[in-house]
Amino acid sequence: MYEICPHTGSSNRSSISQVEKFHIILNMEKEEKKYVNKAEEDEMEIYGYDLCRWKLVLVAVGVICSGGFLLLLLYWMPQWRVKATCKRTTLKDCGVVLLRTTDEFKIWFCAKVRIMPSLGANPFQNPNPIIHKVSNGHAVHFSESAEENKNESKKYLPDEFKIWFCAKVRIMPSLGANPFQNPNPIIHKVSNGHAVHFSESAEENKNESKKYLPIRYFTHHSVKYFWNDSVQSFDVVRGLDESTFCSAIHNEHSTGLTKGMHDYRKAFYGVNEIAVKVPSIFKLLVKEVLNPFYIFQLFSVILWITDEYHYYALAIVIMSVISIVSSLYTIRKQYVMLHDMVAAHSIVRVSVCRGNQEIEEILSTDLVPGDTMLIPSNGTIMPCDAVLLSGTCIVNESMLTGESVPVTKINLPNPSEYPKAVGDEIYSPEVHKRHTLFCGTNVIQTRFYTGELVKALVVRTGFSTAKGQLVRSILYPKPTDFKLYRDAYLFLLSLVVVAGVGFLYTIVHSILNEVPARTIIIESLDIITITVPPALPAAMTAGIVYAQRRLKKIGIFCISPQRINICGQLNLVCFDKTGTLTEDGLDLWGIQRVENACFLLPEETACSESLLKSEFVACMATCHSLTKIEGVLSGDPLDLKMFEAIGWILEEATEEETALHNQIMPTVVRPSKQLSPESKQATDQEMELFELSTGYEIGIVRQFPFSSVLQRMCVIARVLGEKRMDAYMKGAPEVIASLCKQETVPVDFERVLEEYTKQGFRVIALAHRKLESKLTWHKVQTISRDAIESNMDFMGLIIMQNKLKQETPSVLEDLHKANIRTVMVTGDNMLTAISVARDCGMILPQDKVIIAEALPPKDGQAARINWHYADTLAKCTSSSPAINSEDIPVKLVHESLEDLQMTKYHFAMNGKSFAVILEHFQDLVPKLVLHGTVFARMAPDQKTQLVEALQNVDYYVGMCGDGANDCGALKRAHGGISLSELEASVASPFTSRTPSISCVPKLIREGRAALITSFCVFKFMALYSIIQYITVTLLYSILSNLGDFQFLFIDLAIILVVVFTMSLNPAWTELVARRPPSGLISGPLLCSVLSQIIICLAFQALGFFWVKQQSWYEPWTADSDACNGLDAKNTSSAHHGNETIHDEHYIKNYENTTLFFISSFQYLIVAIVFSKGKPFRQPCYKNFLFVLSVIVLYVFIFFIMLHPVEPIDEFLELVCVPPEWRLRIVIIVILNAVVSVLTEEAGDRCGVCFLSSLFGCREKTPKAKYMHLAQELLVDPEWPPKPRTTTEAKVPSSQENGSYQIITVT
Repeated sequence: MYEICPHTGSSNRSSISQVEKFHIILNMEKEEKKYVNKAEEDEMEIYGYDLCRWKLVLVAVGVICSGGFLLLLLYWMPQWRVKATCKRTTLKDCGVVLLRTTDEFKIWFCAKVRIMPSLGANPFQNPNPIIHKVSNGHAVHFSESAEENKNESKKYLPDEFKIWFCAKVRIMPSLGANPFQNPNPIIHKVSNGHAVHFSESAEENKNESKKYLPIRYFTHHSVKYFWNDSVQSFDVVRGLDESTFCSAIHNEHSTGLTKGMHDYRKAFYGVNEIAVKVPSIFKLLVKEVLNPFYIFQLFSVILWITDEYHYYALAIVIMSVISIVSSLYTIRKQYVMLHDMVAAHSIVRVSVCRGNQEIEEILSTDLVPGDTMLIPSNGTIMPCDAVLLSGTCIVNESMLTGESVPVTKINLPNPSEYPKAVGDEIYSPEVHKRHTLFCGTNVIQTRFYTGELVKALVVRTGFSTAKGQLVRSILYPKPTDFKLYRDAYLFLLSLVVVAGVGFLYTIVHSILNEVPARTIIIESLDIITITVPPALPAAMTAGIVYAQRRLKKIGIFCISPQRINICGQLNLVCFDKTGTLTEDGLDLWGIQRVENACFLLPEETACSESLLKSEFVACMATCHSLTKIEGVLSGDPLDLKMFEAIGWILEEATEEETALHNQIMPTVVRPSKQLSPESKQATDQEMELFELSTGYEIGIVRQFPFSSVLQRMCVIARVLGEKRMDAYMKGAPEVIASLCKQETVPVDFERVLEEYTKQGFRVIALAHRKLESKLTWHKVQTISRDAIESNMDFMGLIIMQNKLKQETPSVLEDLHKANIRTVMVTGDNMLTAISVARDCGMILPQDKVIIAEALPPKDGQAARINWHYADTLAKCTSSSPAINSEDIPVKLVHESLEDLQMTKYHFAMNGKSFAVILEHFQDLVPKLVLHGTVFARMAPDQKTQLVEALQNVDYYVGMCGDGANDCGALKRAHGGISLSELEASVASPFTSRTPSISCVPKLIREGRAALITSFCVFKFMALYSIIQYITVTLLYSILSNLGDFQFLFIDLAIILVVVFTMSLNPAWTELVARRPPSGLISGPLLCSVLSQIIICLAFQALGFFWVKQQSWYEPWTADSDACNGLDAKNTSSAHHGNETIHDEHYIKNYENTTLFFISSFQYLIVAIVFSKGKPFRQPCYKNFLFVLSVIVLYVFIFFIMLHPVEPIDEFLELVCVPPEWRLRIVIIVILNAVVSVLTEEAGDRCGVCFLSSLFGCREKTPKAKYMHLAQELLVDPEWPPKPRTTTEAKVPSSQENGSYQIITVT
């Protein structure tokens, strides 16, 4: 499979003509695109490149000429880096690969192709033979580490220089080939058992060196990709989890590996560890500092130092250092936490079987696929994925599933031993998970045969394991796609355009005024640093950090802070049922037995003398997966409740007992000694009952575990003293009834089942069958499940009660009031789920429920959907009259399309129907998910598919589950909330400390508050830049500027204080029907920002030109005296001493002072205007720190303006202006504040209507697909489907793209 890639010599390459080279390049361009991980979630395109020296020289020159900027650009853009330094070549000959993801993000990566020497091209082939090379008397073994491989490749592979040397070969007589080996006999053990003696001839050594093949590979995201010559591309080396038959696992791989073969495979698979390397502080620092934002800051600081703005530059440096240190601390802390979580129990000592039947103890890091490891009886933490070859294990899989319930794992059946009973099939860890021990799970205890140890075959190691894939998804997550962040970049781009205009204006104006070239360069570049605010990222992060802290206080932990903003947009939440909407535990409500194909009256308890030896109680006692761990009964909660209800005792064989027998001792159940009739009986009767209770025992001979796919479990048991065995089965009523003899199933089975499920009960059906006497214990161990689970006798129903959690109805009511859709996704029965949905208010009493029952194509018939109405399901089978037209749902048109309860109907379907609809009715999927409310019997992957289907119609989807089987959906949703604190919660962005859905509205409220805070901060920072830009541009027109300490005061005392306090507004107390906008590029937000820009520009221009019209105005000099009185003279004389300092930049003038005061107030005005409160945040007056900061700043600025203080004026480089002008500035500021507040309020109330009428938005279709679809369905006469109709999928004659034509048949 993985073969040597021949390297062509330089002489051959030189002989290729230019025409041939051209054809090679042309063919390469036309070459079919190559992919790695084809059709998988992480599928990528792959392109081959090789280093080009002349391109490298050009890039080096460019880097020097650009002062290193080109190097940074190539660092940020890997695709440019590769294309600029390499030339395109075939993958077979490339030295560098360029990878691009095929998802919507199209992210580029590059990786270096490395070469390692190997004795074979495939880890599963037998190298013939594995020869240890000998050089200078030392045995050179196959190198195991990557670094050693690299060095080895240099020793044995020809390099590009082709330098020749010569040396004389000498022969030295010796009794051994290695000073450390035993000289008698002198042999190297190899995997095939042949002895290779030390070769004395140089020719022989030369031949041996040729046996090493150069294997090409690269590493990406902790996974190695090796060259696969058969597909002419790179591919992952798989373990035994793909393309390996179950029979081969037993017959070919179960004996273990020899030491030589183990070392050979280890070269391919590497060390078996999930290595989460914690980067050094230096590496993190370099990576953080090379961020484009910090590079821009560095550019700004250098510019300001050049312009002698030392204090401001120092302030920015301090801010950047604080930001970098904070970021480094957070990132490193997350790495350390993940490393500690993964590293716990990751390295253990394990015993493995070698090919010669020896048992060797090695470190778990040395395991490779094909090793046979022994599972210790006292349990272990699994260091790899392994399939059980012999014995059974009890495993806690909470790390993967979130369920702390122990699971029993049984050995993989060998199809070659019993070909009739078990069909041979390809082994898959997912399909055969009942036989697979997954990495990271805890083996609690084992059971084994006499003389035969519990063995497991290693099938996957390292990052290929289930735990490794989970860790990889955390280490390398998909980027968050959110409109806010896309719009933020566009907004910054627009600021850059504005900066460009200012840049050109400054250059032109300065040239016309004959300003020195150095000043022109500095001032024109300075306008760019003013327009793009350096504190923007820190300011944007502040709101999210505060929200994260508030969430932590209410018991919600977040591992992906950027998702908090996205949660503010959630408009649909999917809920798991059991343990999420309802209580975890089930209570036994009662039983209803069947005799002579008729239901008896319901009974409250099964713990009675009359039922003691009944088959019904025997089924309850044996048909479960319970086990004893340290003397405590544990297992599935439903099984526990069922077993506890009959009051029996479970006894398991001890290790000593199993060691004395050739068969695993069966688990035995028997009635409790305390079991007695309610009325007091005579002593002899008591003794008789005692004898009965001790004498009546049932042994569980074989167990077929519960399967979520089959929806049932089965056991084979035998009563002590009986010759014949019994089969007992329990599971979903519909499934059990279909496997029973029809004459044993009551006629009213469906009606009785529907009555229970409508009331919200969970119903389990029981069945029994007497097995033939010819079935021995040995045959039972090999018989197929299908042979047992047929022709059963239906015995009755167990009715379990699953109560709603107390807070569920009120939480769902809050979500509905906020126009947030709720959907139930459960593995339970559909009618039970519908009942719970009605009880909790997810479906209102007057709403209709339409059940979509989809059937796959069969016997030439096309796939079809039968539509039933849940409330009339029973009537459909009877001769009742047609459904009244009043029962058909009426479409209701609402003013807001956000109210998705616009129609009084809901769709419900099970997992099987959902799968058929996805495959055969793709056009119906958007329509069904638009009103789909109940999805029952859903498998874990189907939950993920449902989340994707909802996202495809532009819903922002939240998922709330208890962690059990919800990991995929929790990861895929925009906001996944796990109610489990187990390790599975690392897959979920949010984890609630309390297992209650009350965390959902809290999270959405905090998300909305954080989102609005982000908008407020972004708008404020944009206005801050524009206000300062306007000020500086106006001052540039008179060849002036703001002073160093004026910049310092504005940026530190005003901006930073305001930004970090305005983000402190907590969330509003309740959810409202409105949702915040999802992006910055929206009508109301743009209208708000543009209106405030115009207002600020108008009032600054008013102050700038009005001051020149004053009678006292003259161009300011050190001798100017516009003030009246002594204070002015003092101020003037104070300035006179420093006039030479300020003459160069012309900072001191009346325009500067006027604009400084007006702009300082404008920053505070827009901060107040943009600090929105209700309905998403608390009002700004409840934000104590913000109010205090604004008041202090207002008072201080008013004070220094109305009552000049000489040291402050000197520090800020202000000039004294007459008192009447100060009052006029106050009037300008007050008018500015009034106009800004009124404009913002008017925009909030009338802006949307104005924009709609201005741009004709009323005529436009909604942007969200689900809203557009809802509008279409309002006028569709064929939707919803009528009761008792069928929708068929008919394949058209052209069969284009597998599309289907939908025909509705009544």
